[in-house]
Amino acid sequence: METITQSTVAIIGPGAIGTTVAAALHEAGRTPLLCGRSPRDSLTLLDGDRRIIVPGPVQTDPANIRRTVELVFLAVKATQVESASEWLAALCGPETVVCVLQNGVEQLEQIAAHAPRAKIVPAVVWFPAQAQPDGSVRLRGDVRLTLPDTPASRVVANSLRDTRCVVDITATFKSEAWRKLMQNAVAGLMALTHRRSGMFARPDIAKLALAYLQECLAVARAEGAELGDNVPQEILHKFQAAPADMGTSILTDRVAGRPLEWDIRNGVIARRGQAHGIPTPISDVLVPLLAASSDGPG
Repeated sequence: METITQSTVAIIGPGAIGTTVAAALHEAGRTPLLCGRSPRDSLTLLDGDRRIIVPGPVQTDPANIRRTVELVFLAVKATQVESASEWLAALCGPETVVCVLQNGVEQLEQIAAHAPRAKIVPAVVWFPAQAQPDGSVRLRGDVRLTLPDTPASRVVANSLRDTRCVVDITATFKSEAWRKLMQNAVAGLMALTHRRSGMFARPDIAKLALAYLQECLAVARAEGAELGDNVPQEILHKFQAAPADMGTSILTDRVAGRPLEWDIRNGVIARRGQAHGIPTPISDVLVPLLAASSDGPG
């Protein structure tokens, strides 16, 4: 049995987000340990005309891990956390930092049970990366992470120092996390329609999206996020200004027939709204439709 001990940074989930971070580290001479479900010899990131190859192999058996690492980037989707728990158990010790590269505002609660000894850092991921049919990943923008202002966040920032990935550490992390959640929530409309960003040019879809974003904003503010009245329009404009063929991860999963992150991206709006006594009439329609699209039956 092969024993894996050499790396101090590991990436669990070498999909679109994980591949992008792995490429950033590799370009800086800090090639991470790659951990996933499918064996692969390497990862490929496409950035314009550039092709960055991250050497593997992708490890597929947590039993091969013989010591913990300093830093783990957890890049699996929320629907895959349970399957990643063995990797977290093998890689994490009391001094390990786990940077959670997932959607939503509930990363701490979701990951704590699976990595009780580690120091968990939630992150907001701001870059568009899309998996391609051949297994490569296409990067379609600058690479940026936002982290809360904690000592553990500085471990993450230091690991990515002088790489293509810009790390912002902010005392207003909650506001940034809710801003990104609003963006992810309205992208759920793409999963229901099987359409890409170009659909937001339709006046009827733009009107619906803006109303939904206003609903999300009310909940975000009740949760303590400091977001201005202009945020819904800014998010809508971002979709309208994107290439018409720009997709999103929840749409990719919908097309592929995979489980959707409907609860952490959309259900949370309704749940937190109910807790604060805030009506969420649009969520009350969208969430059951997304849940049924993900989980069935039928």
